[in-house]
Amino acid sequence: MLEHDLRAETARLLADLIRIDTTNPPGNETPAAEHLAAYLAEAGVGATLRGRVPERANLVARLRGAGDGPSLMLLGHTDVVLADRSEWSVEPFSGLERDGHIWGRGALDMKGQVAAEAVAFATLAREGWSGAGDLIYCAVADEEVGDGWGLPWLTEHHPDLVRADYVVNEGGGERITNGDRVAYLVGIGEKQCSAFAVTTHGKSGHASTPGASDNALLKMIPVLERIDRMVPPARDLPELRAFLAAIGADGDPQGVMNAARNTNPLLAATIEPMLGATIAPTGMTASSKINVIPGRAQLRVDCRILPGMTQAEVEAAVRGALAGLDYEFEFIEHDGGTMSPPDTPLYAAIEEFVPQIEPGASAAPVICSGFTDSHWMREAFGSIAYGFMPTTMDPQLAGTLVHSADERILLDDLDLAVRCFVHLARAMGEAA
Repeated sequence: MLEHDLRAETARLLADLIRIDTTNPPGNETPAAEHLAAYLAEAGVGATLRGRVPERANLVARLRGAGDGPSLMLLGHTDVVLADRSEWSVEPFSGLERDGHIWGRGALDMKGQVAAEAVAFATLAREGWSGAGDLIYCAVADEEVGDGWGLPWLTEHHPDLVRADYVVNEGGGERITNGDRVAYLVGIGEKQCSAFAVTTHGKSGHASTPGASDNALLKMIPVLERIDRMVPPARDLPELRAFLAAIGADGDPQGVMNAARNTNPLLAATIEPMLGATIAPTGMTASSKINVIPGRAQLRVDCRILPGMTQAEVEAAVRGALAGLDYEFEFIEHDGGTMSPPDTPLYAAIEEFVPQIEPGASAAPVICSGFTDSHWMREAFGSIAYGFMPTTMDPQLAGTLVHSADERILLDDLDLAVRCFVHLARAMGEAA
């Protein structure tokens, strides 16, 4: 099949998927899974649909390998976040093709990759897959909310259906520059979400007589001040050094980040999560009535730590910063925090493809600030999982469109992604 046919095929499939409203909650991903199953059936591939409930199906399809080579999964999710129509210049579930883009909720996150992976998978099926290992296509529900309807449910209840040695998922592929050096990001891991809460106590009372009470909210003032001033736990991450080498940045990582703050904000924003833990107060609860002084106040703090770091390190740092204050501390989140090494055949295949995107460009490993479904595969099966879908769209523009209005993806990037996934599958199909 000609490349321009694959481009049109991917654009049509993506537009169809966008028109299926899978806003989560409630999700209702089954129509998307059924549409993908029908598309794969046209290429002669049967698909399996599994879900905790009928309306939230996950899809898995498999091309059996000819030998005992490693298996490769092309992974994506079909649910999307809410779209407020009043903020959009087009209908958010239109799948409109305009100005060289496909527009609509999920175009970037991540129905574009779901469609490109499906077309790559179908292309290899039509050719007659002869790789040494299995090639798996998996489109799951419920990544955006993560209430256990998607990949974690599959890994627990249908492990043989989704077990894979290698995984390509979302979480990388953006273009980044440093002077005349160009690199494309490869997500090799995700930070662990380790949000915590700090609670202060006092004595409630009527707000008209504050002297008779002990305002727990006021006790949060020094807590906030000290958390704002504290230095979070840090780690000299070898993968960060590898990233800096790939983009030709010499020197101390903190210094490189500080120097890039004004001249290259994207570079600074990429480095910051890899320096160590990030700690950011994001919410507080106290009295629900304006005339009641709170006897209890709770501060919620977003905290993300590098793979290999522990919550004990964070707690020790926070308690050190809050020494002498009266408070309670507890973690309220513990999700993710996994990483795959970059010295693997799949990473090498990505490195081999990157110059096809842009001559002279290199691959650069990064740790994502949040987490993706990749961590379920690493935890369940020890899979090597990377986030990679090459994109030439301005990453700063793309960053403003994900989960926002007028989300759209370049048609050229859909074509590029299909070629990339076919390349990676073939390379891994030849791996011993």
